[in-house]
Amino acid sequence: MKPRFRQLILVATAATSLFLSVAQARVDASKSTVIAISKQMNVPTEGKFKKFTAQLDFDPAKPTVGGAKLSIDTASYDLGDESYNQQVRGKDWFDTAQYPSATFVSSVIAPAGGNLFKVSGKLTIKGKSENVTLPVTVTQQGTTQIFDGALPIKRSQFDIGSGEWKDTSVVADEVLIKFHIVETKK
Repeated sequence: MKPRFRQLILVATAATSLFLSVAQARVDASKSTVIAISKQMNVPTEGKFKKFTAQLDFDPAKPTVGGAKLSIDTASYDLGDESYNQQVRGKDWFDTAQYPSATFVSSVIAPAGGNLFKVSGKLTIKGKSENVTLPVTVTQQGTTQIFDGALPIKRSQFDIGSGEWKDTSVVADEVLIKFHIVETKK
């Protein structure tokens, strides 16, 4: 076998092994959650996004080469009452017909001490994008990695709540997005 061909075989084998190890990790949707907490008339209100996908490429030994992408089905937001859910899907809130998903795509993952990492990236909701940085705690449990974090945003930055709902005295401008993502390796 020629040396150059042998190198190509070795590179292809290494790439295949890397692909298989990444491909074998998957997000366990049944154990993962994405919720948004807001305040209406100063009372906390929690809604859960029932459908989302997450693609994670993370090795705690090499966090800076990792990445994350989260896509949330905005029509899956559930406040526990179908009439409220219908209203939130409308133009004044998420406008799910026009903007069916919200996304976060990381650009930088930096160690912040211990199992804490600062993840920076672009958050896009209703066609509006903002650069954000959020703390993420990563916990390793056997072949499972758990990613926990919270990101405070202002709904007005993303035009969430327009018309009569633009007034922040009834529904606060501040919203806390919390996530618990469980990734398992097969």
